[in-house]
Amino acid sequence: MTRKRNLIAAVAMGLLTAAISVSAATADPSGPPTPRALNGVGSDTVQAVENALAGQITDASGNKLLGSWDAVGTPTITTNAANAACTINRPNGSNAGRAALETSLQANDGCLQYARSSKLDLTTAAPVPLTYVPFAVDAVTYAVTGGSNIPRQLALTDVKAIYHCDPNYVGTAPNFSIKVLLPQAGSGTRSFWESTVGITDADVTAGKYPCITDKFNGNPIEEHDGRVLDNNSIAPFSIAQYIAQSSNTITDHRGQAVLGTIDGLTPQVENGNFGVTREVYNIIPTNKVADPTYSSVFVGPTSKVCQSTATITQYGFATDPNCGSTSSHT
Repeated sequence: MTRKRNLIAAVAMGLLTAAISVSAATADPSGPPTPRALNGVGSDTVQAVENALAGQITDASGNKLLGSWDAVGTPTITTNAANAACTINRPNGSNAGRAALETSLQANDGCLQYARSSKLDLTTAAPVPLTYVPFAVDAVTYAVTGGSNIPRQLALTDVKAIYHCDPNYVGTAPNFSIKVLLPQAGSGTRSFWESTVGITDADVTAGKYPCITDKFNGNPIEEHDGRVLDNNSIAPFSIAQYIAQSSNTITDHRGQAVLGTIDGLTPQVENGNFGVTREVYNIIPTNKVADPTYSSVFVGPTSKVCQSTATITQYGFATDPNCGSTSSHT
């Protein structure tokens, strides 16, 4: 309970810290040094803040250390032009980022050194031991349009009923009255939201919940893109992403999206009891926790990432009292 109170307190202190408007962080690493010492891929939720950190975090000689590669862009990325193995399909999402990191570590090719993740997964077997290092706190709620036929205030039990395709809420097939949306497969936000509403990805994939779709106009729905919403649809949305998009810190993809209230608690700094919170992570090889290059950037409260509190809050996240902890590992 103490840890949960700490997370909630962190959200209260930081989630809606007034964002200073800045230009969006550069997509994919550019400029020297090439390659970067630490290249990472994965979560869309945290890529913008990681891109910003990549532009700021340097070694003692002023060399940039982080290479943060976007979740969406060209089909492939090349993290080290001198190594043909380092041209890979672009990983999109927390699951894909971790899988790409595992592949690189198993091959010992030096192409990837970390992965971005918006979820904690200690149950999936890892061929190489991994450590999830938290660095910030996010919260997730549901999004609808401003003119939605879905209420802006719901109990969590109502949200769960909607995502269980309860006909009392969503109507019956084939013409459901509510379009229930999830982000693309492999998204950490998708996994977190499924856990929040009490459904499993396996059941979604198997069609147990026919009112749910992860497609828009035949294409996978990218997380935190409110442009897929109409007045009869609902989707999960990162509050940090909403804040950063609304301040033009990152590209605004909200469309008509507005955030919903759950259990009477609005996702605002004035009410620190908003309960649907999560930590976000950098995943690193467990055998590198004590390596100075890794530890100086990621590990412990004095690490370069954990000391970058202004950037973390600028991108809509709250600072995390557990930042830099190495207690979570596969």
